[in-house]
Amino acid sequence: MSMPPPDLPPSGPEDPSGGLPTPPGYTPPGPDSFPPPPPPTGSEVFPPPPGGYAPPPGGYMPPPSGAAPGPGVYPGPLAEWPQRALGALIDWVAPAVVFGMLNRFGATIGFLAWLAWLGWIAYNGFLNGTTGQSFGKQMAGLKTVGEQTGQVIGAGMGVARAFAHIIDSLICYVGWLFPLWDGKKQTIADKIVKTVVVVVPK
Repeated sequence: MSMPPPDLPPSGPEDPSGGLPTPPGYTPPGPDSFPPPPPPTGSEVFPPPPGGYAPPPGGYMPPPSGAAPGPGVYPGPLAEWPQRALGALIDWVAPAVVFGMLNRFGATIGFLAWLAWLGWIAYNGFLNGTTGQSFGKQMAGLKTVGEQTGQVIGAGMGVARAFAHIIDSLICYVGWLFPLWDGKKQTIADKIVKTVVVVVPK
């Protein structure tokens, strides 16, 4: 004798997709029921370029094109010793010969020649500091600039550099030969005031 099936509690409407029955009073969530997605991260806004380089930080600006050159960046190549020797021949050797010859005309003229020689050194140094070019450097196509800035060094430093060349002469003129082996082609005077001599671009 078979037993009748037990009475089951009434179930809610069946899921139209064929799944489990939906409990009474249940409402499926709508598209507005879920929280908004998180904001995009930096890697999503600025995807990394190929090659593994990170994107530039926000607010980065490249340096202005007119910025002064840094150390080792000059307006022309470093001058070789023969070019510098030509400039020194005009700035130093030729005037020294002329003023030296005037010393033969007596003590007074010799003293005036000595003062004129000092004035020549100071004025040539002034030109070298304010324009980068003494008379000799103008003829040789050279220019004196600061080692760190690549710019002219100013009147005071130009005059100081001119008289610092006396040290180049005191040690048997060896200081004038320093550009032959020095890495920056500097004389001792250049090293004292931190200058280099470059070729003027044509």
